[in-house]
Amino acid sequence: MMNKERLLDTFLELVKINSETGNEEKIQPILKQKFEALGLKVEEDQASQTDGLGANNLVCTMPSNISNKDVPKLYFTSHMDTVVPGLDIKPHVAEDGYIYSDGTTILGSDDKAGLAAIIEAITTINEQHLSHGQIQFVITVGEESGLLGAQALDTSLLDADFGYAIDASVDVGTTVVGAPTQMKINTTINGKTAHASTPDEGISAINIAAKAISKMHLGQIDDLTTANIGKFHGGSATNIVADEVIIEAEARSHNDQSIEKQVQHMKDTFEQTAKDSGGQAHVEIEKSYPGFKVNDDELVTKIAKESAVTLGLKGNTVISGGGSDGSIINTYGIPSVILGVGYENIHTTSERIAVKDLNMLTSQVLKIIELVAD
Repeated sequence: MMNKERLLDTFLELVKINSETGNEEKIQPILKQKFEALGLKVEEDQASQTDGLGANNLVCTMPSNISNKDVPKLYFTSHMDTVVPGLDIKPHVAEDGYIYSDGTTILGSDDKAGLAAIIEAITTINEQHLSHGQIQFVITVGEESGLLGAQALDTSLLDADFGYAIDASVDVGTTVVGAPTQMKINTTINGKTAHASTPDEGISAINIAAKAISKMHLGQIDDLTTANIGKFHGGSATNIVADEVIIEAEARSHNDQSIEKQVQHMKDTFEQTAKDSGGQAHVEIEKSYPGFKVNDDELVTKIAKESAVTLGLKGNTVISGGGSDGSIINTYGIPSVILGVGYENIHTTSERIAVKDLNMLTSQVLKIIELVAD
């Protein structure tokens, strides 16, 4: 059995370490030391050379202790970075059995619950001399900035047949087997500046942007596709006709044809509206991460479901509306699904996780390792 008190202490320790995306340089060496102290071989890549990443990814390998049979090579991944506001987090365990921050920051259970579960699982295996095949623990940076760390991962360090990202905001025991493709649509609209007292001499980029957005299909496009305008900024003063506006938008979908149609619609709308108004629109389209779908009858999914059911959980599978590092690792040819962690209200100051879910998550990680070894 795992040590529940130690698990909780590890989680509370980790969330107190500042590690906002792009500033992972403090927590990374602490994690490296912890994995080395547990006897794992720890390798770093060169992810920190990528803009926006504050440290390297860690690939920590635990060699098999089973010599008499061929055991599949397994991996787990969790990320070390958090969203903002994530500085000087002050966690506490409340009487309702949940862990919260003090309300001025996030909690950071996304994804330090995954990290704590991994560390406790390894410690338990070592203490109780449990049988296991080779396991890699891939600890990434920059997940919250669009899976940048996983995209910068040195794939030559990976050696796994399949595995699990411990990073889904669904109940523990639920497995995410599919996620959408996300596309970023960043648009710069240019008009013509003028003094606000002579508006006819200018062309307002703000007006062009507003007209374009009003013509767009946004929100829930169809059952598989969404689109959103996330940021809108520009202009310099109230007495100046704004000659430039920058709009940051996204679209995501589980269907390639649908997202391609939606992105083209948004691009065409920006460009045609600007042209009709005497301005210009420059639209840049970038794929943030690809979608994936793993079937329920694949081994990686079957083991996740069996581990959950064995522990008395539902063991259901769902399709997610967001990406994770598993989305990227799937593209490396390693079948991956995402384990539910049970955290709630992530990316907000109301974030929380139940102590019982932290315990059950660790139990599931240990059960998966046991099932693979068997």
